[in-house]
Amino acid sequence: MGQNHYLITSLPALGELGSDPPMTGAELLVHLADSPGAAKLVETLLLADDLLQRDAVLAGEMDQASPAVLTAAQLADKEPLPDYLVPPEQARPRRVAGDAVWGAYFRHSADMAKSRRCRFLSDWVGFEAALRNALAEQRAKALELDAHEYFVVPQLSADIDLSATIGAWSGAADPLAGMKVLDRARWQWLNENDAWYSFRDDELAAYAARLMLLARWRRLARVADETPVAPTR
Repeated sequence: MGQNHYLITSLPALGELGSDPPMTGAELLVHLADSPGAAKLVETLLLADDLLQRDAVLAGEMDQASPAVLTAAQLADKEPLPDYLVPPEQARPRRVAGDAVWGAYFRHSADMAKSRRCRFLSDWVGFEAALRNALAEQRAKALELDAHEYFVVPQLSADIDLSATIGAWSGAADPLAGMKVLDRARWQWLNENDAWYSFRDDELAAYAARLMLLARWRRLARVADETPVAPTR
């Protein structure tokens, strides 16, 4: 939906993975303030990064977050999340409480993709759900657990082969390197599935997804810079 020549051509160009993001997610939403339909779609994409930051804050891995949609209090679990991120009791996974929020998020995103007729968002949800569940399966296998206990919205997962990505992630030297493996896979997926030069809402959604990855890679770089190097013998 939507022809967005001005909105898209007036956005700053995005570099390759590892380059500095030219704007924040919040600034992107301000840019789209006069186009509420497109803004709602982009907001849905940016929520994924807010939820990743929320996971890090609640796990004590991040002191300061920069959410685009949620508030800092919501990231710290001091204020309730929006209703659409609160799943019904019967939809909550039995093992990991945080997965319930992600399940609600993916269902909300799939509904948004359908209502806005955004093929990119629909495909992105399928890829992200598949990647999350492939990681859950690998972790469960290593711990000799039932992987199905940890799957999130398997009905939305795309039927794609992620074995090479999961293998590289499993063989990463440390968790930080593993996260970079996953983000490189996400970037490659964007290269293969963006809607460049369509000037439709799909292209704005793809721009938001790329911007999220640039911001996350920058955070990972900061973590790497702040992590002390163990002395060698």
